[in-house]
Amino acid sequence: MRLRLALAALLCVSALAAPTPALARPQVRAAAFNHPGVLVSRAQLDFVKVHLTSEPWKSAWSALRASQYASLSWTPRPRATVECGPSSNPDYGCSDEREDAMAAYTHALQWYLTGDSRNATKAVQIMDAWSAVITEHIGSNAPLQTGWSGASFSRAAELIKHTYTGWANAGRFASKLRSVYLPTVVNGSPNTNGNWELIMTDALIGIAVFLDDRASFDKAVQLWRGRLPAYVYLASDGAYPKSRPGSKYDTKDEIIDYWHGQTTFVDGLAQETCRDFGHTGWGIAAAAHVAETARHQGLDLYAEGKDRLRRAMGFHSGLQLGEPVPSWLCGGKVNLGLGPVLEVGYNALHNRMGIAMSRTQRLVEQSRPAGVSHFLGWETLTHAENPN
Repeated sequence: MRLRLALAALLCVSALAAPTPALARPQVRAAAFNHPGVLVSRAQLDFVKVHLTSEPWKSAWSALRASQYASLSWTPRPRATVECGPSSNPDYGCSDEREDAMAAYTHALQWYLTGDSRNATKAVQIMDAWSAVITEHIGSNAPLQTGWSGASFSRAAELIKHTYTGWANAGRFASKLRSVYLPTVVNGSPNTNGNWELIMTDALIGIAVFLDDRASFDKAVQLWRGRLPAYVYLASDGAYPKSRPGSKYDTKDEIIDYWHGQTTFVDGLAQETCRDFGHTGWGIAAAAHVAETARHQGLDLYAEGKDRLRRAMGFHSGLQLGEPVPSWLCGGKVNLGLGPVLEVGYNALHNRMGIAMSRTQRLVEQSRPAGVSHFLGWETLTHAENPN
């Protein structure tokens, strides 16, 4: 009897100690992030470094070095409250913050590509100036402003933190990204034009990687997966575009109104095509940025979004290049001005994945070197023909 009891007790203890069956365990990805890994990686920049005397990187590098953002005399203009109204009017610190963030990123790139510590010091000076005072973004454009600036600041911070050893206040900057920027972008923007949410998601995924914040990274991926299918139409979606989960625009009439009155839908058409190509280009670029950062972290969003991205790039590139506007599209008239916004997505889909994109290729090559606009900076330099 005593033997049977002892054996029963032993079996009970063994059962309690046994690992949970694999199918019952939640599937959690590794917490570690690859650094630097916000839009650009070390391998990408090492590739650029050895091609600075060849085209198209030579012209792109010259443009960066000649820009105001590259100057060692750049003086940051921080403020505690950044107030941005529609189209940044009023502009109380909006342009200053965006430009300072881009200057920080520009100096971070120069530091890595030249090894000149003066550029790292300047990037640190800019970020320290803002982290010392910034407390809030207000006004109707605050979410978009936070996205624009947060995207550039997170790229700059990521590159400096993981390639330079002299940033004493990195923790303070991180705390401001977490307390001032992250809460504004983390829940997206379901009912505004789609470029807002995609730009906010671009900032969110960059901030998440810099902060080693897996939950925020996963939230960015969730937002991207919900927004891209609601931003770029494919015939496989059905008669009408998909609605972004949680959006108030979910009936036929509401979707048509949200798509700026467009009633005919074809592959590659975007939610803002009939608004203007400038905002549409921002949306496409931001979607590619998110996928690029995710790729550096081992998640292939390009595999999920390649058809929408390539169709959107080709559709808008063709019209930007002068193809006739069909009568059924936007009443027969579109507002052009796509801008040099396709370098990252084109490199990923055409150069790395081998997808034929003739119209996009023509526009990208005609638009080089890509310069600076709000959250876009030096993408010919960083991503043209880049295999990494």
